[in-house]
Amino acid sequence: MNIVLLGGPGAGKGTQSDKLVDAFGFCHISTGDILRGAVKAGTELGKKAKGYMDAGDLVPDDLIIDMMKERFQQPDTAEGVILDGFPRTTVQAVALDSLLAELERPLDAALLIDVDPEVIVARLTSRRMCRECGYIGNVSDGDTCPKCAGEMYQRDDDNEDTVRNRLDVYAKSTAPLIDYYRGSDLLVTVNGCQEPDKVFADIKELLGL
Repeated sequence: MNIVLLGGPGAGKGTQSDKLVDAFGFCHISTGDILRGAVKAGTELGKKAKGYMDAGDLVPDDLIIDMMKERFQQPDTAEGVILDGFPRTTVQAVALDSLLAELERPLDAALLIDVDPEVIVARLTSRRMCRECGYIGNVSDGDTCPKCAGEMYQRDDDNEDTVRNRLDVYAKSTAPLIDYYRGSDLLVTVNGCQEPDKVFADIKELLGL
């Protein structure tokens, strides 16, 4: 099964992706994780992307599309993927359609996790991540990761001004994907303001898993 995850930053796409991977063994492809890894490694892509990411802007389509073409050549994608953070624009969606057509792996669903913008602001400004293992928690975890005892920190793009800018960018550039996939009869919507386990139960029912 090939699934595109849609929703604003902080809607819970990463959390639900992890649950789907654990339960069904899908390959999870997160452009955010790939890009942050490239930034940390200091690759050419990472250097180009960092300025856009720190400002809360979208990384240009051509960089993302080239990266995803390379990723889909890897064998772990053959049995189905969850795309988290791609596509983010209709240009990217059209490119994805072309890529999947070439691979003869059609998209099964576009899953929208719908969350009120003010809920997202509250979530992201309190979010903290572990520098060592990548655990995602919140300010209540303090300075020490509860999983590995590493240092918890706030990402540069999780301050309120940047979060609101990211939401504006999402509304202008990414939200049109909802209409794109609705027109393709692929859109499935779940209420993301619920507890994560309830969201996951709804997702399984909607996708017939």
